[in-house]
Amino acid sequence: MSETRNVPDVQDQTPEPEGSTPGEPEKGLGSRAPRFVQERRTLHLSWQVGVFVVGLAVVVAGVLMLVLPGPGWVVIFGGMAIWATEFVWAQLVLRWTKRKVTEAAHKALDPRVRRRNIILTGIGLVIIAALVLVYVVRFGLELPWNINE
Repeated sequence: MSETRNVPDVQDQTPEPEGSTPGEPEKGLGSRAPRFVQERRTLHLSWQVGVFVVGLAVVVAGVLMLVLPGPGWVVIFGGMAIWATEFVWAQLVLRWTKRKVTEAAHKALDPRVRRRNIILTGIGLVIIAALVLVYVVRFGLELPWNINE
């Protein structure tokens, strides 16, 4: 009499990739260039250079927007997304960033953290209101650059 055991197949034990939700199909790492581009080495290298240059231009524009008016971080992550279409390192950075943003969002929704943030915001607003009141009592409704003392 032989006894059969239910041994899970090795393929069934693959862990979920980092940053993915269970049940969501994971995109593989690597180039997302069209197949005919990937099959020709020179064309693929040219494609990669083009993607790198465009992504670099977008990232540099985002960095400039950090000190100039504009949505700097959004543009920087847009440049990273452009790079992620072709480069594994950018795909890994975006996965890590997505995971950290998701963790921060879950932490921010924690009732204790929300309560603490509301209390700190309230204290900050009271301090700002007190400073504005002191200014108005002392100088009136004059703008700071019009005060002659």
